[in-house]
Amino acid sequence: MGPLLQLDAGGVLRFTPWLEYPWLEHGFGTRLSEDWNQRPDWVALNQIHSDRCLYADGAACGRIGEGDALFTDVPGAALAVRTADCVPLLIVDPHRRAAAVVHAGWRGTALAIASRAVQALADRFGSSPADLEAVLGPAIGPCCYEVGPEVAAQFQPWFPERSDLNGPARLDLWEANRRQLLEAGLDPPRVHAVSQCTRCHPALFHSYRRDGEKAGRMVSGLRIRF
Repeated sequence: MGPLLQLDAGGVLRFTPWLEYPWLEHGFGTRLSEDWNQRPDWVALNQIHSDRCLYADGAACGRIGEGDALFTDVPGAALAVRTADCVPLLIVDPHRRAAAVVHAGWRGTALAIASRAVQALADRFGSSPADLEAVLGPAIGPCCYEVGPEVAAQFQPWFPERSDLNGPARLDLWEANRRQLLEAGLDPPRVHAVSQCTRCHPALFHSYRRDGEKAGRMVSGLRIRF
């Protein structure tokens, strides 16, 4: 897994630097993390491939609305997104103990949902982008993610150096979201990509591109501890 990732006994991937934060519980689910994926306290969304970010006040569990990012500073609130190739993104503000979870498929990425989540933290809690830390979790990698020209063309703003986005192309959703986070003001050393391709690792991850409608879903999330 590498020095920055740890697969725990429950099948959940942990970003090891964040294990030093006693106030934060976090993880990226896998197909091995059934208990984690089915936790009853998750606050989630009806994910609609948008740039909509919702505040979670911790008063309710389950799906609280439509959107693709949740943010909170409420102790006890457990925020989750579900993926099976899309990018799960976790963002934390260690100074204000605020956090966000993001579901970034190609549509959400094209709409700059990562930047929207950073702005939501700044608007609601006064978070400085320079203080934020972000981890991009397991997703379909550029090794496997080929799209048509109608999709590829929408990524030209994020990849101005590429001249092949007017036809079928391979996309790197990790890199597109990373660039959005840097443009939003995060420091490069504070943005990390797990770079584990969901399609390439069937023993560990669900993948819609690989398995189609029968693909399961993985839960990535975080909770601010009391």
